[in-house]
This record gives sequence, C-alpha cells and structure tokens, in this order.
Amino acid sequence: MSFDELQNLFLSPDLLERYGPRFIEGLLVTAKLVAISFTLGALLGLLIALGRLSSNRFISRFTGVYVYFFRGSPLLAQLFLLYYGLGSFKGFWQDVGMWWFFRDAWFCTLLAFTLNTAAYQAEILRGSILAVTQGQREASKALSLSRWTTFRKVILPQSLLVAIGPLGNELILMIKASAIASLVTIYDLMGVTKLAFSRSFDFQIYLWAAVLYLLIVEVVRRSLKALEGRLGRHLQ
Repeated sequence: MSFDELQNLFLSPDLLERYGPRFIEGLLVTAKLVAISFTLGALLGLLIALGRLSSNRFISRFTGVYVYFFRGSPLLAQLFLLYYGLGSFKGFWQDVGMWWFFRDAWFCTLLAFTLNTAAYQAEILRGSILAVTQGQREASKALSLSRWTTFRKVILPQSLLVAIGPLGNELILMIKASAIASLVTIYDLMGVTKLAFSRSFDFQIYLWAAVLYLLIVEVVRRSLKALEGRLGRHLQ
C-alpha cells in the first residue's frame, strides 16, 4: 500500500477540506459547553458541599437528596428530562417569561451539565474540606480568626489542594460525557462528527473525533498536573 493510499484511508485531503472547519467549530462548542458548565458547577458544588456540612438538618438533607438524585441517575436521562420534559410545558414557561430558556437546546444542555457536575464536585469538595485536620481549625480559633476568615484563608486553600486531582478527573469525565449533547441537536464535536459521517459514510470521520477528544483530555491532564505541582511545591 502506497503512502497516498494510506493517507486517504486515515486522513483524506478531500474530507479534511470539506469538514475540517466544521470540526474546529464543533471542538470550540464542546470546549465552551464544558468550560461554562464546569465553572458554574464548581460554584454551585461549593454551596452544596457547605450545605452537606451544615448543622441545619433541613439544609443537610435537602442537599443530600440533590446529590443522591444527580449522582444516581444517568446524565442522558437528566438532559432529556430538562429538554423534552420541562420543555413540554410551553404555556407555563411563556406565562413566567422563561420559554426562551427551555426552548433552546443549548441552555437546557448547559443547565443539565451544570446540575450534574455540581453534585459530583460537591462530594469532592466536601471530602477535601473534611480532610483538613482539626488542628488547623483549632489554631485559627486560638488566633481569634472569624469562621469566614478561617474558611477562606485556611480551610479552603488546603482543601482545594486535596481536591484538584479528583476535580481534574471530573473535568475529563465531563469532556467525554459532553458527546451526548449531540442527541438534542447541539453541534458539538460529536454532533459535527455524526453529521459528517451521515454525508460521507467514511469511518475516518469517527477516528478524527476520537483523536480530538484524546488531544483535549491530554491538554487538560498536563495542565492539571502542572497546576497541582505548582500549588503543592511547598509540600515536596
């Protein structure tokens, strides 16, 4: 087999010229979707983690039920529930002025991803907060630091150092799980891949998608490794 035949088998210039720009657009959509939902999920997850640690029984149980539901049910089911389920109440959403949100697949997907990752991040953050030794809290109390100052200056920085590894794993899982967004007409990387394959019927289209997902994950993995090494350099 010649080099040209091998190139056409895995990297056809014609297909690359036709669908290459669409793949770049899909890659950017995937990156945007994951970045926004993961960031919002981190903020919501921190609040849920604090709720799980709260001495208030109602708040603790409510956040516990939230975590149980979103960790115990498939992300695909949650996405369909938000987009097709809540989207079926058109009249109600129009009355409250929210139909613009629930009729749009992008916003529903963003909401589903945010709520889902918030549950996982909440448990990661809760565990990392509990991992900070009691002596740190006692030392802060001896210095007459307020609870807010203790949490912001002492507990949170140390807990984030513990959590960065698991949070990185959650981010990588989100990148891979984002492929289901294509099922609700979002033209992310997988959506563009399915569209290109339906027109070309060439298997190398899916090979390109797999390579691009691997590249994204590798960039994230190396970035997190560098960040973890920088933040934990004083522990070495």
